[in-house]
Amino acid sequence: MSMLWIAVIAASVLSFGQKWLGYQVPPDVLDRPRIARITTLLPIALLGALVATQTAASGAEIVLDARLAALSVAAVLLLARAPFLVVVIAAAVAAAGLRALGWA
Repeated sequence: MSMLWIAVIAASVLSFGQKWLGYQVPPDVLDRPRIARITTLLPIALLGALVATQTAASGAEIVLDARLAALSVAAVLLLARAPFLVVVIAAAVAAAGLRALGWA
């Protein structure tokens, strides 16, 4: 068995253990205002970090390309309360257009 599979199995076991430990936390701990606020905002922060790294990173480098422009188009349309499908299509068209013009 390669080290990769050992790492995958170990990560799976640790992930399962962490999830199991989460179920063992008493409900009164989760009802505290500070904990409730953190658990409410945590998914938003994680999604923001994922979007930022997928938009501005390529491997270990920071790159500014059509993805950043597409994200900007999407942000403007979301602020304007456009329908989600319109936001996705407009961002894709912006990225494709910039890439067709040579701005990778």
